[in-house]
Amino acid sequence: MTNPANSVEIDTQPISCHIENSVANLTLNRPDRRNALSEEMLRLLREHLQQLDNDSSVRVVVIEAAGKVFCAGHDLKEMTHGNEDEFRKLFELCSETMQLIRRIRKPVIAKVHALATAAGCQLVAACDLAFATPDAAFATPGVKIGLFCTTPMVPLVRAIPAKPAMQMLLTGQPISAKRAQELGLVNEVVSENEMDERINQVCDAIVGSSPAVIALGKNAFYDQLRQAEPDAYRSACDVMTGNAIMHDAHEGITAFLEKRHPQWSDQ
Repeated sequence: MTNPANSVEIDTQPISCHIENSVANLTLNRPDRRNALSEEMLRLLREHLQQLDNDSSVRVVVIEAAGKVFCAGHDLKEMTHGNEDEFRKLFELCSETMQLIRRIRKPVIAKVHALATAAGCQLVAACDLAFATPDAAFATPGVKIGLFCTTPMVPLVRAIPAKPAMQMLLTGQPISAKRAQELGLVNEVVSENEMDERINQVCDAIVGSSPAVIALGKNAFYDQLRQAEPDAYRSACDVMTGNAIMHDAHEGITAFLEKRHPQWSDQ
């Protein structure tokens, strides 16, 4: 994988997509605007995610960014004008796009090399996994400009404990990559030189498993999070029973016992 953080420009598209070895790299590519999520960027991100979800050659999606900032949130220049309906459509588009990250069958990984604020922090929190360099930082600073980060708050409070989340929301102060890892916002903090190798290792591990089972498991994971524990166990039993009679479960168990690599079915 290339390291867009060290490149001046990848191409002229606001979001570029590169697919290699079953991994799709989506790169936020508006470094001159700190990769702010304009309405166009959100629509393109949504379209890319929908297309990649339907592409059987893609098994993992990595979201990264070009330039010195991962993502500065919404494009404030677009928000200096507009009526209530226009603002509602913008925030609904953002919310739909963030939820789509959770709904698609492919795991989505955030690769964060720098500052992620407001809707940029929301984007990281919405991803299934997140890896950051020591230079990364995370903030929800909307309160400082009179616009509380209520939509970024939704995935944030589902990723980290309530009190640290509230502190971020009330103060707008950034937290370091190390603190983000301690709270659970990111999985690991990895040096810039080692980031590509580590992301590749994680992607390879995912690609090595059954795509059908990965999709089933991702959906079940988020489904049970919304349930009380007894309901979650009932749902999990249903899912695991269905999983157990799938071809890939039979193939995986047989391959393990026969000490060979499994041959997974197509998704």
